[in-house]
Amino acid sequence: MTSRRTDGGADAVVVGAGVNGLVAANLVADAGWSVVVLEQQPTAGGAVRTDSEVADDFRHDTFSAFYPFAAASPVMASLDLERWGLRWCHAPAVLGNPLPDGSWALLTRDRESVAARFDRAHPGDGAAWLELVQQWDAVGPALMGSLLSPFPPVRHGVPLLARLAREPGLATARALLSGVRSLGEERFGGEGPRLLLAGNAGHADFSPEGAGSGIFGLIMTMLGQTVGFPAPEGGAGALTDALVRRLEDRGGEVRLGVDVAEVQVEAGRAVAVRTADGERLAAGRAVLADVAAPRLYGGLVADRHLPARTRHGIARFAWDPATVKVDWALSDPVPWDPAPEVAPGCVHICDSVDELTLTSAQVAAGSLPARPFLLTGQMTTTDPTRSPPGTESFWAYTHVPQQVRADAGADDLTGDWDRGDAERFADRMQARLERYAPGFGSRVIARRVLSPPELERRNANLVGGAINGGTAQLQQSLVFRPVPGLGRAGTPIRGLFLAGASAHPGGGVHGAPGANAARAALAADRRAALRAGRR
Repeated sequence: MTSRRTDGGADAVVVGAGVNGLVAANLVADAGWSVVVLEQQPTAGGAVRTDSEVADDFRHDTFSAFYPFAAASPVMASLDLERWGLRWCHAPAVLGNPLPDGSWALLTRDRESVAARFDRAHPGDGAAWLELVQQWDAVGPALMGSLLSPFPPVRHGVPLLARLAREPGLATARALLSGVRSLGEERFGGEGPRLLLAGNAGHADFSPEGAGSGIFGLIMTMLGQTVGFPAPEGGAGALTDALVRRLEDRGGEVRLGVDVAEVQVEAGRAVAVRTADGERLAAGRAVLADVAAPRLYGGLVADRHLPARTRHGIARFAWDPATVKVDWALSDPVPWDPAPEVAPGCVHICDSVDELTLTSAQVAAGSLPARPFLLTGQMTTTDPTRSPPGTESFWAYTHVPQQVRADAGADDLTGDWDRGDAERFADRMQARLERYAPGFGSRVIARRVLSPPELERRNANLVGGAINGGTAQLQQSLVFRPVPGLGRAGTPIRGLFLAGASAHPGGGVHGAPGANAARAALAADRRAALRAGRR
C-alpha cells in the first residue's frame, strides 16, 4: 500500500507509546503507512518500563512485570519480537502463596507436579486439578482468541460455543460463569488451589464472589499452568525496546516528551493533533489514541464533537481501584520461612479466601485494607540480570480505594498520599511480608514507594493509580467498554480509534486494543478507498 504522508504529520498519528500504541503503530506500518508516535513521558512503554532508581545495580520494573497475556497473545506472537532482541525468562515456579500452617500453594508449568502437591495436601484435589486443566486444554485457545478479538468475536466465538455446548465444555461454561469462590469450593477440598484461583482473580478488581471473577481467575491460573508468568530478560522495558526497534525498522518514528493537547476534528473527522507547545501534526489516514477513554472523550476531543450518548456514557465511566506499589533492593533473597519447595517468581500474600473477601469488601467500601492482599515479584529469582548475585530485586503492590473514606487498620491513614501517608501504608505492606519472611526488613538496602498520584504522574493513563484502564467488572466489558455501544475500537469521530486499555478487551499486556484499533483503521481506509474509486 502506498503511503499518503501529509507534510508535518503522517498517515497515522499515534497518541501514546504504551504497548498498545506501539502495537497499533507496528501494524499500520506493516501495511505501508507512515507513522509517528507521540509520547508525553521521556521514556516509551507506558506501564511497561524499567528503571534503576531504587539502588545502583538493581533494575526494577516501574509498573508491570510478568506477562502471561503476552505469552498467550496471537497479536504479540505475530510481531516476532524475539527477532528484535526480546528474550523471556521464567522462575523455577510460576506462582506461590504461603499459608498460615507453614505450607505453600505452588503453581509450576508441570501440571503433574502441581496435581501431586495438591493431592498430598488434600486427597482428591490432584485429580480435580488435572480435570480442570484438561477442560482448559479443550476450550482455552478458543476462549483466549475470542477475548482478544474485536467484539463480536466471530472467528473464535463460533468454535468456542461449539466446544462449550458439549461435555466437558458444559462444566467449563458453568465454571466461567461462577464466582471464583464457588469455582474453588465446588472442585477442591484444600485451601491451596482455591487460594491460587481467587488470588489470580484479585489481579483485577474482582472479589471472590463477584460476577466474572471465575473466568478471570481461571484464565490467569491456566495461563500460569500452560505458558507461565514470563518476564523479559533485563526488565519489562526490553519488551518496549523490541517494539520500538521493529517500528523504526519500518520507518516509524517515536517522539518522546511530546504532550498532545487536542485531537483536531473537521466535518466529523479527525484530521490532526495539536501538541501543548502548539505544533500541529496532520493525520492523513487516522489518529490512534492509546489514552484512557475519559481523557479522549471530552478531553483531547472536545465535547462539541461528541454525540450525547458518548458524553453521557463517559460521565459514568468507572475506574478500577487505585494501586500502591513498593520496590525493594534486598541484600539477600527473601527469607521465606519455611522456604517453598520450588522458588516462585510471583508470590501472593493472603491467608485465605475469606481474608481476600474481607479485603475486597474494605476496598469497595472506601477503606484502606487492614491486611492488604499483596501481589509480589521476585525478579532476580526470575531473571538473574536484575541485580547482583546473591541479592533480590523485589516488589509488591496492592489495591486501595480510588476515594479513601476510612482506614480499616489501626494507623488512621487518610489516603491523602503525602509522603508520610504513603510510607506508613508501605510499612503495613512490609509487615505482611515479615509475617512469612521474618527478617525481611533487615535485608532492605533501599525502598521506593509509588503512591496512586505518583503512578499517575509517571503514566497519565494510570488515572488515580488505576492500572487496568477502567474496571474489569462485567458492566464495563465487551459492548459496554468503554461506554455502552462502543465495544469496538471505532469512535463517533471518523478516522479516530481508541487503542488503549479502556477499549475492549481491557487491561493486560496482550496488545489487543492496539491491534483492534489498527485493524479498524486499515479497514476504514480500505472502505474509503473503495468509495473514492466508485466516484
